[in-house]
Amino acid sequence: MWLLNIVYVVGAVILLFGAAVFVHEYGHYWMARRRGLKIEGFSIGFGPKIVSWMRDGVEWSWRWIPAGGFVKLPQMATSDALEGKADENSPPLPPASPWSKILVAFFGPLMNVLFGIAIACLLWVVGIPVQVNPPIIGYVDPDSREARLGIQPGDQIVSVEGKPISSWQEVQEATILARSTNLTVVIARVGQFTNTYELNTVVSEALGLKVLNLDPRDHPVIRRVLSGSAAEAAGLKAGDEILSFAQVPLHGADQFIKLVQKRPGESHDIIIRRAGARQTLQVTPRLDPGVKVGRIGAEIGTGKPVYRIEHISPWTQIASVLERTISTFSALFHSKQTGVGLKDLSGPPGILAILAAYVNSDWRLALSFLVLLNINLAIINLFPMPVLDGGHIVMACVERLFGRPLPGRLVEYTNTAFAMLLIGFMLYVSFNDVRRFSLFRSMFKQEVTIEKPESAPDGGR
Repeated sequence: MWLLNIVYVVGAVILLFGAAVFVHEYGHYWMARRRGLKIEGFSIGFGPKIVSWMRDGVEWSWRWIPAGGFVKLPQMATSDALEGKADENSPPLPPASPWSKILVAFFGPLMNVLFGIAIACLLWVVGIPVQVNPPIIGYVDPDSREARLGIQPGDQIVSVEGKPISSWQEVQEATILARSTNLTVVIARVGQFTNTYELNTVVSEALGLKVLNLDPRDHPVIRRVLSGSAAEAAGLKAGDEILSFAQVPLHGADQFIKLVQKRPGESHDIIIRRAGARQTLQVTPRLDPGVKVGRIGAEIGTGKPVYRIEHISPWTQIASVLERTISTFSALFHSKQTGVGLKDLSGPPGILAILAAYVNSDWRLALSFLVLLNINLAIINLFPMPVLDGGHIVMACVERLFGRPLPGRLVEYTNTAFAMLLIGFMLYVSFNDVRRFSLFRSMFKQEVTIEKPESAPDGGR
């Protein structure tokens, strides 16, 4: 069963990611055919070929590096670094018109947008899972500034930096993307009052990004048990939900971690829920000599994400993606204030890992991520940078404006230089993806709950 699931996930990821790349490249291919341009190759991926075949004078191939794809058009500016050397024995070809270059370059991103809209329409019909874990605070460190301000477990976060909040996921997103480490947070105590606080953020060890020093109301869950650890000796397993430790009921992961840190060498009861049944085990945290605190040797996370199926209109889905994309670019641009940098972006390994986690959880989550991926592919490819589609459009516009193409050597050297920069950037973000392997693994193993709708919806929003 485990092997079948792996085959299913890997197959689905290849199909979905490959589809996003294919529709983009097919947009270039289709328009190049319409404009009468010569096409030498169509590839999904870069690097050495996995498989290739010739059809209608075009070499079609699937390659090992899943970082995009290309359509090789010798009448447009190409990059030998990404697409390989051109055939020197080919007869000279008439130059493509600027208008042809613009159309061919633009149709790749356009196809991604149309594909994203088509998927959004499908999700409008079948429903899209929306996370609904309530933004209720489960734990406040008694020694923290938040506790001194009077914030208590059970309080609910209403807004962060003026952005209304309806789930804990939105709390995290608003905090990470905020342009300050001191945030205006509105918190309500049901039936009593609503107060506005200025709260300082802390850096999450798991994410490497800023978060509020507050835990959601949820039992901590064992994500991974280290070999030879105190957790393994106690019989703890990945997926165990921790209900209490040392006779203290638990309502947050940070609460549990702090209790463990204060009790090295002490044996305590730990009550867990495993497969729906409660069990009591004994665990003895071991002293970490480096920082002088107790550890059990396990990766701790929060409980299951809870999703509700909603029928959201395609335009609302696309608008949400655009809003998140703009917020992300804004956070990168204001990196000093937000703490979000290039190191936090995902490359091909991270994108594939996230897609695999969603496929493993619910196919609708994977399709929703594919909407975001396609819109972002379109936006990024339209950047006015040589090698990218936007760069081709700019060069074609310059050619149209001055009545002659840019010098061939200049175009060749510029494309090669930017291709090398792009490869370097891909390697950099991919390296950081590998460093986040444990985070992606915990995402993959995380179980989710999809709430059943009480009644069939009659429209979208």
